[in-house]
Amino acid sequence: MMRAIPAMKVLRRFFLVALVFLLMPFFSPTQVAVVVRIGPPPLPVYDQPICPGEGYLWTPGYWAWDLDAAGHYWVPGTWVLGPEPGLLWTPGYWGWVDAGYRWYPGYWAPQVGFYGGIDYGYGYPGEGFYGGEWQGNVYRYNAAVTNVNSTVVHNTYSTQITNNYTTVNRVSYNGGNGGTVARPTSADMAVEREAHRQATPTQMQHEQTARSNREFHVSMNRGNPPVAATSKPGVFTGPGVVPARPSANTPSPNANRPNTQPEAEPNTPERSNSNVSKPPENKQPAAKPQPPRQPNNPPARENPPKNPHEKPAQPPPNNPQPQCR
Repeated sequence: MMRAIPAMKVLRRFFLVALVFLLMPFFSPTQVAVVVRIGPPPLPVYDQPICPGEGYLWTPGYWAWDLDAAGHYWVPGTWVLGPEPGLLWTPGYWGWVDAGYRWYPGYWAPQVGFYGGIDYGYGYPGEGFYGGEWQGNVYRYNAAVTNVNSTVVHNTYSTQITNNYTTVNRVSYNGGNGGTVARPTSADMAVEREAHRQATPTQMQHEQTARSNREFHVSMNRGNPPVAATSKPGVFTGPGVVPARPSANTPSPNANRPNTQPEAEPNTPERSNSNVSKPPENKQPAAKPQPPRQPNNPPARENPPKNPHEKPAQPPPNNPQPQCR
């Protein structure tokens, strides 16, 4: 016969279990809702560093918020190992909600979900993902939009892409005045409801290392961080480190500080294309126009990606030609 457990002992066990749950870290700092009054600067323009090896997935750079410094800082794009095979990275994004900018953290899931319509480049044109795919436990890279060395990484394919945009968009937030106008589809919402994994400890450490470097803060770099991307997480010096390209249209750190609504950023890509040359003011004949230099494009090499900001053609052409904006 089973012996009855005294009521006091049951209560003590209950409170012990409850205490354990209260002390457990259910969420990381990246999961805390962050809502601020200052919008992020435009995305910097940079080249993608080469993939360090098979199994690494690209995670785009983004503007994070430093609560102590009350300002944005740049977290460089980098190649990381996912938490397990079969998962893809959905980048985080800033969205205008209730008179403020809210940060929606990125996550790992079998499918890429909504990331605000932000054109991060390199397979993330604002909707969906075209930088690679899983086949079982093997990740294959789309060499048309990612910077891979085929002598080191052998699991590649090439899906040609077509330009669906008329301007290069560097805006880094969704909604409000001047932000992207994308809204999640039913498929995006289905991905959001599915189980997913938060950023890995390596990704979190990468973000904190960037936060500790004052040169990455917009108050210091004016939107052009000294390191825009790196081939290895947390490594901001030496080979594989890529700086941001200078941009004359980067606004001041307070350009997105709203009054009752977020103010439009000066010379945002939504209003003008900073990558298109202006006509000369003198009476000399205009030089032959050159195609605009696209942002976030890997350096020239043998069989380079055609344009990381474009979606794959449906269906791809038999003899694809390089696409230009």
